[in-house]
Amino acid sequence: MQATTTILSELEEYLRQEELTITEFAKRSQLHSGTLSNILRGHRPVAMQQLDRITEAMGQEEGYFYDLYIDDYIIRGSSDWRRIGPLLLRCADLNKLDSIQRLARHTMDNLMYAPLLFDSAEELFMAGKKEAAAAIYEIVAEAERYQHSERLALCQFRLFTISLSDDQNRNLWAANRFEPYVERLDEVDQLDALKELANTYRSLQLWDKVDEYAAKMGHKARIQYDLKVQHEHRASEPVKLPGRPLFFYIAYSDLLRGNVCDELGDYEGALGYKYAYSDLSWVSEQGEAVEHWKALFLEWSTANIYITKLLSGDTIVLESYVDYINKHRNELVMGLLHILRAANKNQFVIDHTLECYKQELSELLNEIIEGRYSRNLAMDRQASLIYELAYYYLYKGDYPKGFDLLLTAIKNFQQINNEKYILESVILFERFRSNASQEIKRQYQTLLLGGDSHEEKGRYTSYGS
Repeated sequence: MQATTTILSELEEYLRQEELTITEFAKRSQLHSGTLSNILRGHRPVAMQQLDRITEAMGQEEGYFYDLYIDDYIIRGSSDWRRIGPLLLRCADLNKLDSIQRLARHTMDNLMYAPLLFDSAEELFMAGKKEAAAAIYEIVAEAERYQHSERLALCQFRLFTISLSDDQNRNLWAANRFEPYVERLDEVDQLDALKELANTYRSLQLWDKVDEYAAKMGHKARIQYDLKVQHEHRASEPVKLPGRPLFFYIAYSDLLRGNVCDELGDYEGALGYKYAYSDLSWVSEQGEAVEHWKALFLEWSTANIYITKLLSGDTIVLESYVDYINKHRNELVMGLLHILRAANKNQFVIDHTLECYKQELSELLNEIIEGRYSRNLAMDRQASLIYELAYYYLYKGDYPKGFDLLLTAIKNFQQINNEKYILESVILFERFRSNASQEIKRQYQTLLLGGDSHEEKGRYTSYGS
């Protein structure tokens, strides 16, 4: 029995049970009685808007007949985009992901529909319906996996950004899957793709990867910038531009590479990059967005130069950096994190600074950080802040506070699946194990193994070994 017959049979049975005439139901469903009569007789197909009205008039939930509609009008009928397009959007509205996958998979049997499906996914992506968009991107990408097309690369780029989450292992998998497709993108789109890859690897603290993609982004952005300047001089038709002003990608490349140098202990190299993006007098682009980003890079360079000097052991700039944080309260979390890392690395005392921010620290340790950082980076930094505090207090000999913070850090690193820092936390705990109470050891054992076990005697691992 065909799906339309099933839909019509249910409608006919409903009319019989409710003792309704076609005219009465047409009025209830806001359809013309002649239209409804032709539908019931099978003389005309049901349009999506008509199906929704019939479904509502029958007292059924939205989308009740969609799978039957797919079977009869799409799979057993003709693949008419005038039906497929509206149905995809309605399924997305109702988050009927299985229906979207069935519909898209069948439609992609004819590759001529790939552009239309991709455009629908883009429409859903821009509307914030990312799960529905991802279902279509996956199917388009699978069907075109041997085409080496720009559309395939764009599908993979969208899937990469959609899949980023608080799970660092999943983020690593997503980045690795996307990497081979970057060069297939339009040269302008590559800039945003490289930026997202570099940011993801920064959250994973894979500094060689950060430097690789930041360098590529800067190189490509400089070429595009020079082309844009030449183009403006020729006053030709406008060229395609990336999501942000072109100079942004050049300056952001320097910012990221300065960050890498900090992490590798190359403070002279770090200052070179940071002074580079502190001077943007060469930028010829104009507009509100340009001025916005220029102001931010100037602000970031000021802070980041302080950070590099602190990390190198220059405590003279601590007071200036604290003044900067006080004027830019949205940078408080990152500011405290950098101060703690510098103090732990160079073994200088920051008790007075921590006391000044006692209340803020208490609040920060109990809430998810909000700000301009993406969610996956924010949770990572919250966990890192707690870890650095634990490190500071343990080395100071304040064991109750240090261990309490360390256990909290481990929980947070487990939540975002950051294996590297789970290991670092374990190493730190083992270094000070002899100073831990039995209750702390029990909680620690439960966190790592989900239960108690016999304590290992004589185990000792030095931090960083």
